[in-house]
Amino acid sequence: MSSIENSSLGKTVSYGGQYDASLLYPIARAEKRLEIGIDSTLPFSGVDIWNAYEFSWLDGRGKPKVALIEFRFPVTSPNIIESKSFKLYLNSFMQTRFADSEALRQQIARDLSQAAGGNVSVMLVTIHATASADIELLEGTIIDDLPLDIESYGPPNAGYLKADDGQVVDEVLVSHLLKSNCPVTGQPDWASVQIRYRGPRLDRDGLLRYLISYREHNEFHEQCVERIFMDLMHQCSPQRLAVYARYTRRGGLDINPFRATAGLPNPGNPRTSRQ
Repeated sequence: MSSIENSSLGKTVSYGGQYDASLLYPIARAEKRLEIGIDSTLPFSGVDIWNAYEFSWLDGRGKPKVALIEFRFPVTSPNIIESKSFKLYLNSFMQTRFADSEALRQQIARDLSQAAGGNVSVMLVTIHATASADIELLEGTIIDDLPLDIESYGPPNAGYLKADDGQVVDEVLVSHLLKSNCPVTGQPDWASVQIRYRGPRLDRDGLLRYLISYREHNEFHEQCVERIFMDLMHQCSPQRLAVYARYTRRGGLDINPFRATAGLPNPGNPRTSRQ
């Protein structure tokens, strides 16, 4: 992997129409994980769910085809894929012929698995499929209407996180106020976040202040969710924890990282009203 400064990221580029796997730009997870205290042994399981809404190719007769695509990157893969490079890669199929959609799906899965360093699952969804239109609410109690005065918008401050050791609960909390910035382009990344846990009752005022403290933070989606998970574990010691963020789409892609303690299953792919 070359340095970001020498790549096309954050720069004006032309969009080609011929398949080119070299456009994918992997970024190692390890450096940011070390920053938040994660070594080679992961303290969580999980998945990064991506959805592509702008994808087209040519069939064997040259007729354009379109589809939605769901991608699932394992949390154990050593690399994430930078989103602009992902979009450039997907657009490179635009004028490329494939004999059938399964051959196309397999090619994409091979390319992404090689770039990520782990087995990436790929599912093509036809435009008329019912599942592609489903809109769901994230389950949980919304904490956004708490009457708080906010004075700090960054950097992320784990000191806001507190829990009541005398009260153990099993609950799900939701906020739509998570916002961070792309570290490459500086563009805003907006998300809804669901926190499911069992353990000492979280102080909701502190949790909301903590999530808002990401507002001027520069970090990729996956890294933000891992930071939230680790801060909650260190500050509040839940017995069980899952952090799931649904980010709004940018460039025809949305990214939805999920991190959880052992034994909690990976989530479905519930498209929210903001997506």
